[in-house]
Amino acid sequence: MTSLVDLLPSEAIDLHGHADDWRAALRAAGDLLVATGVTTPEYTAEMIGNVEENGPYIVIAPGFAFAHARPSPAVNRTGMSWVRLDKPVDFGSPNDPVDLVVGLAAADSGVHTDAMAALAKVLLEPGAEQLLRTVETPRQLRALLLDEAAIAGGSTGKATAAKAVAAPAAGKPHSGPMKILTVCGNGVGTSLFLKSTLESVLDRWHWTPYLTVEATDTISAKGKASEAVAVLTSGEIAKTLGDLGIPVRVIENFTSAAEVDRAMRELFDV
Repeated sequence: MTSLVDLLPSEAIDLHGHADDWRAALRAAGDLLVATGVTTPEYTAEMIGNVEENGPYIVIAPGFAFAHARPSPAVNRTGMSWVRLDKPVDFGSPNDPVDLVVGLAAADSGVHTDAMAALAKVLLEPGAEQLLRTVETPRQLRALLLDEAAIAGGSTGKATAAKAVAAPAAGKPHSGPMKILTVCGNGVGTSLFLKSTLESVLDRWHWTPYLTVEATDTISAKGKASEAVAVLTSGEIAKTLGDLGIPVRVIENFTSAAEVDRAMRELFDV
């Protein structure tokens, strides 16, 4: 299993980044991928083009952008970069302004899945946001990402993610197993964050035997809609998908179990 820290060396971390706008912020993340041999400069252009084409759906949580593009010849190997900006920038997202930009380059659509699930789990922890914004060195950041308990230990007494997701009032899906799609532009990044959050909700509801979750891209989602009962995605991607013949629910914060919980209650009337 590929771990988060395996993909994020200290050399790919900048805790004092500067950018005048969102394109410069993505270039800062891309430059670190190039400097560590993960990508060529063409991949940085592809990350920028992804936002220009699909909108700022990569801003998956308040202040947090997950920069990526499709696997391409510009990717030498799977890897990540991390930029914390001294001054936040706007992407045109409800989650603006952004001061944390994590870059991902995937050599294929599977190698990085475990690492993305681990990062999503970290971001779900209470106190994570504050710690990730105050860590002082790349070594400290890697230690926090390696030890999820340290993230949880930084909580200031807030409810845990598990407690934030209440059990449904009654019932369960009428048949099973059924499928829900989480969708992003490329199917290799932000959709995995949303998948992880949804799975945490289903686990708390004890609905995992009845519902499966598949992360996918916009093109594949249109073909897979007939296999699913609903889609969770961003506002920008929802517009791209159009009418799929099944309910589509917009999630603004892909790491918010509470927001996903509300969407699921609406979908299943619980």
